[in-house]
Amino acid sequence: MKEKKIGLINYAGYGLGDVLGAGSMAIIGAWVLFFYTTYCGISPIQAGLIFAIARILDAVASPLIGYMSDNAEASAIGRRFGRRHLFLLIAIPLIPSFALMWVSGQHFLYYLCTYVFFELVYASVLIPYETLAAEMTDDFRKKGMFAGARIFVGHLSAIAATIMPAWIVAALGGKDSPDTFLIMGGIFSVIFMVVVAVVYFTTWERKRSPEELALILSQRKSLSSVISGLYQGLGATFKIRAFRLHLGMYLGGYISQDIFNAAFTYFAAFALTAALGFAANDLVSLSSYMLAGIFSVQTLAVAAVFAAVSFLPRFYPAITYRFAVAAYILGIVGLASFYYLIEDQAATQMAWLVVALIFTGIGRGILNYIPWNTYNYMADVDQIVTGMRREGSFAGVMTFTRKAAQAVAVFSVGVALEAGGLVKGEKLQSEQTMQSIILIMTVGPVIVLLMGFWVSTKFKLHTDTHAILMREIARFKQGKREPSSEQSRAVVEDLTGWRYSQLWGNNSVVASIERGEVKKTSASAT
Repeated sequence: MKEKKIGLINYAGYGLGDVLGAGSMAIIGAWVLFFYTTYCGISPIQAGLIFAIARILDAVASPLIGYMSDNAEASAIGRRFGRRHLFLLIAIPLIPSFALMWVSGQHFLYYLCTYVFFELVYASVLIPYETLAAEMTDDFRKKGMFAGARIFVGHLSAIAATIMPAWIVAALGGKDSPDTFLIMGGIFSVIFMVVVAVVYFTTWERKRSPEELALILSQRKSLSSVISGLYQGLGATFKIRAFRLHLGMYLGGYISQDIFNAAFTYFAAFALTAALGFAANDLVSLSSYMLAGIFSVQTLAVAAVFAAVSFLPRFYPAITYRFAVAAYILGIVGLASFYYLIEDQAATQMAWLVVALIFTGIGRGILNYIPWNTYNYMADVDQIVTGMRREGSFAGVMTFTRKAAQAVAVFSVGVALEAGGLVKGEKLQSEQTMQSIILIMTVGPVIVLLMGFWVSTKFKLHTDTHAILMREIARFKQGKREPSSEQSRAVVEDLTGWRYSQLWGNNSVVASIERGEVKKTSASAT
């Protein structure tokens, strides 16, 4: 079937979906822990526990949503609206639940329930959404364009998410108030509803053949049998070597930012407020502008990488990733050391701060782009192993892994803050607490970044190897079972982790998907 023509409106419409994805996560990552502990009477450990409980529940929901998205065409409504788009439609009227998270003065159970509910709504949108680029095209460069549009728009929304509290504070007469966050939640709820609707109307799904639809209908199972075999079947995604390495890079970049974001809000609010001579009532505004500065530089970095992917004949994600790790580490160390500069050297102090923010933003921007660029090709690597397209399953695992890792990161920050002496509800903290905040913001992210750096040295998917992969897939579709060359064999075996003779369904992965039974194998998966 001839591929539909993709225009600017499709790239822009798809990219707008990350206003919900990156925008909501930027708000939550930067502000919710601070909001809970400063305005809601929730201790740092209780706030972290909300994240942890939500992720445990999400461990059940995300993979199930991914599976349901892959198989929604087994139902009449799924065939009517599309297996991916159906979930977008259902979620739109539920998105205002985001605003309910930002009501102050409630009890722990209220914040737990509102946070969990929004996370489920978020997953029901993001998991199908993340499959759409791979649904709309097989072209490496076009997928890179979709990834760039998504990340670029996501960064713009993150800038708005971080600077909006400062604007609201100014509109309220310069007074910090919990109403700042409730107003912000309401504004973004409306925006999120609009952008999901735009995604629905500007994207499409890969059309399945009558034979594929007939196979789906013939394999309909009861809900209990689906759930019993689902998680074992999804475990098959980890049998794809490129996907395992991709997850290592993804988590290295994003967990480091989760830890940094959760700690940096406190760093800006307490440590920088003191160092720069701001009043305690300015802490929300100062934090907003600092975070907005970082996200602004991130956006420029994403734009630069996006341009490189669009115009350069070759693109090597792993090398670019390692450059970003180095830049981010320099930025983090620069921000942490800023606090210890001599106070009367104002010019040096501000120059140091600006340079540190620039390095931080560049590193983070590229680290955000690379994993979502490479993710779009994971279904291609999986296809040569299984002979199937499983974008939804990979999206489910990605979303679950991301959320579980974020939960551990934020909960750990909450525990560390409480151990470091943070006092809930106080706008002035002790020197010991500020030292703890700086330590958390520095050591945790650097350790995780170095792990991601190491993983990236083993990741070999790039423009050239992807072209080889797609040629070999085309050969399998033609019934050929031998590689076109020894180079092609080596490339495909490195990406998949399987011997060439075991590809295209000649392995235990397909059986595990069909039966939900992942068997041990002596295959050369590494």
